[in-house]
Amino acid sequence: MAHVTLKNIQKHYDRHTPVIKGVDLEIKDGEFVVFIGPSGCGKSTLLRMIAGLEDISAGELYIGQQLSNDVDPAKRRVAMVFQSYALYPHMTVFQNMAFSLKLAGTAKSQIQTMVHKAAEVLQITHLLERKPKALSGGQRQRVAIGRSIVRDPEVFLFDEPLSNLDAALRVQMRIELSKLHKELGTTMIYVTHDQVEAMTLADRIAIFNAGIIEQVGTPLQLYNQPANLFVASFLGSPKINLLPVECLAQTAQGTTVRLPGGVALTLPVGGSGTAAGSMLTLGIRPEHLHAEAQDGDIGVQASFELLEHLGDMQLAYYRLPGADAPWSVKLPALAAHPEAASSATLWLPPAHCYLFGGDGRTLQPLETQPAENTRQPRL
Repeated sequence: MAHVTLKNIQKHYDRHTPVIKGVDLEIKDGEFVVFIGPSGCGKSTLLRMIAGLEDISAGELYIGQQLSNDVDPAKRRVAMVFQSYALYPHMTVFQNMAFSLKLAGTAKSQIQTMVHKAAEVLQITHLLERKPKALSGGQRQRVAIGRSIVRDPEVFLFDEPLSNLDAALRVQMRIELSKLHKELGTTMIYVTHDQVEAMTLADRIAIFNAGIIEQVGTPLQLYNQPANLFVASFLGSPKINLLPVECLAQTAQGTTVRLPGGVALTLPVGGSGTAAGSMLTLGIRPEHLHAEAQDGDIGVQASFELLEHLGDMQLAYYRLPGADAPWSVKLPALAAHPEAASSATLWLPPAHCYLFGGDGRTLQPLETQPAENTRQPRL
């Protein structure tokens, strides 16, 4: 096992096309870290730089104690699992898994031992004599992972390995990957665009945006303590509800804002950029909105638009004055159905509301410290 250290890592294809804009990150020995972000944010490029498949334009990459910028990919003690299975169709499962060991000149008896051990871990021993065309998508992905395990790497790199699988298989493989990490205890770096994978697999998540890391933290830290508007909007399904508001004052009790409908709301948060008259953004997640008033809630007027039935719950959509998009509210499965185009009052608990400044940063609670954040300045 090994820790991975990134120091001001940069990647650019020419002076005018920076892809990675200076990333600093410490990945601990045995940790499962997930890179997530929108398409084109640089997460896969950074993974390929760690693997040695892309050159590093600037900065330092350490795998363990070794500076690895110029180390040959085959000598980095890392193994990469790609989005495509990349199996040799004319070889059996055993031959696919043993191929790298054979090239390295490993003794046949040792190859037998290593391949069967990896197959047992992945529960594919009964498939060793089959060829890839006789396997399901999930089985092929297990073979691709097994091919990496036999190399006994210090670091596993996964590049969206489950994206080709159907929904049921993705759930099953997430469980298998989590069990595999616990059993092997190896450092794992995993790239995905699926936030469910990130939230369920990761010890820590790094959220990428346009070549920088916006925030690093545990899944619950990022969900409950987003460093900025981008992180708050990216994590969560349905997305966080947002509303532009005007700052009225900042006092020792917090920041008072006025909603477009005229309702005033004081939240126990503060920070720069909260002068009277400045525009802020109010955010609240769908599960925290109430259809009926509770102690301390603030009511806002809305118009009901749509109801989605999701089995274990209902998702209701409302239009609020000043909101760019409908607000979503999670309701119990057996809650009374609102009527189309009817007016309603939504109740906001101040303790679960966020305020974002004009620069997008989250205003922090007055009594707490800022959430863990490794956001890098844009170049």
